[in-house]
Amino acid sequence: MSLTAQLTGGIEALGLTLPHETQVRLLQYLALIRKWNQVHNLTAVREPEAMLVRHLLDSLAVLPHVTGSRIADIGSGAGLPGIPLALARPEWHVTLVEINHKKAAFLQQAQIELNLKNIEVMVERVENFRPADGFDIVISRAFSDLTDFASLAGHLCAPGNVGGRLVAMKGVYPHEELAQLPAQFMVEKILPVTVPGLEAERHLVWIKQA
Repeated sequence: MSLTAQLTGGIEALGLTLPHETQVRLLQYLALIRKWNQVHNLTAVREPEAMLVRHLLDSLAVLPHVTGSRIADIGSGAGLPGIPLALARPEWHVTLVEINHKKAAFLQQAQIELNLKNIEVMVERVENFRPADGFDIVISRAFSDLTDFASLAGHLCAPGNVGGRLVAMKGVYPHEELAQLPAQFMVEKILPVTVPGLEAERHLVWIKQA
């Protein structure tokens, strides 16, 4: 199966509808990761088909569950999940926070090559990042455990009754991490997520200030 057909089938399996142009740009992004990976080791996943499932579809799988227009991707790395989300939702503003300079350079290059006008790259430690406005969703795919994520990134959530949410993308149900969550945070919900073509478990953990 071609990468194009695999992506189209995966998007349909997720219940999403994305324009052909967006799917083309998602594959261009994947090609860019593969190109940079030869020198900078952005990801341990090397096979294009596996990268499509474990990076693109894994990132897009959160789309049905996420709302809001201001998104922060913490420890963005190769831009996951932030860049797929920004490509799929051009009306959102996505901030990619990454302290590693080589990875941040890749993010800036991807922004240029993909003509992504709705992303911003912040080369800064998350705990030092103090934006003027809070975010609706502060998401992390591989940043740290839940305690560190909440402690270091909790201040980025928009305040108020509705307020922003921390969303951690996890594999198996994180029993131990949940037990260690600081008292000032509470788990709002935990959603199992199915990624087409991936056998492994996936969960989205939603955290809010208590």
